[in-house]
Formats: sequence, C-alpha cells, structure tokens
Amino acid sequence: MTIRPIRELGDPVLRTPSDEVTAFDGWLAALVRDLVETVDHPGRAGVAAPQIGVNVRAFSYNIDGRIGHMVNPVIVERSEETQDGDEGCLSVPGIWAPTVRAMHCVAEGFDVDGTPLRLEGEGLMARCLQHEVDHLDGKVFLDRLTGDARKGALRALRDR
Repeated sequence: MTIRPIRELGDPVLRTPSDEVTAFDGWLAALVRDLVETVDHPGRAGVAAPQIGVNVRAFSYNIDGRIGHMVNPVIVERSEETQDGDEGCLSVPGIWAPTVRAMHCVAEGFDVDGTPLRLEGEGLMARCLQHEVDHLDGKVFLDRLTGDARKGALRALRDR
C-alpha cells in the first residue's frame, strides 16, 4: 500500500495548472492506485494528483464510503443553488473556512482505462468534485474565499 505524502501550500505544483493525461497506461494505473490508497484514510474526502506532486489531471475521492477516481475531469454542470459550509484542504492543514460552492455538480472524464465516466453529486460530493478540479487548475480553496472568511483564513494561515 502506498500512501503518498501531501504537498502543502507553498509548493509550486499546487499553483500550476495540470497537464491533461494522454496515455492510459501502466504509469497512470500506478498513479491512480496511489491516489486511491492515499485518499482511503480517515478524514480525507479527495486527493488531486498535484497534492502528491504529480502535475496531471487526475483525482481520487472518498465520499460516504464510496472511493473512486477520475482522469481528465471537466465540470459540465453546476446548480445555481449554492452551499456555503466549512471547507478545508489537506494541502492547507488546520485551516477551515466557509466556502461557497454549487449544491449540485456534474463532472465528466475517464476512468483509469480510458472509459468515459460521469460523476454527479449533491452536497459533499459536489463540493469534492469542485474542490479537486480546482486543484487541477492550480487553485486552492482559499482562492474562492471572499470578505471576512478570506481575511480570517489568511490571518490563521499567517499565524500558524
């Protein structure tokens, strides 16, 4: 079992847009296996490839006992209805802040073998899909914060 170390804010890989996967091969299979094994840990909802130092468009998720992955995800639908619960990130340990996300989200991509895949979710799953795709675009949840939530999170980050 390979649980890869999580890269933290300040590592340039977290701020670099990820490359699209072009080969569905043994290297990708090993990466996806590491992503799945890394997310299969208490308190982890998702892990994007950049969080383990690999700059490609792939992530794993662990929501309500369901563990899976997606390669080359694209968000194709977001509801107008939003949620604004606290959000945190393994790459920004100890910081939680109210983050506005769509309540419902649909992502399309591929599985490890290149078979088309569609993931749809409400609540936590929708939040996870949006959060992980943000990582693949070189963003962290702090970038979504505004007003007092942003000020408080940045203050907590500075003070830790």
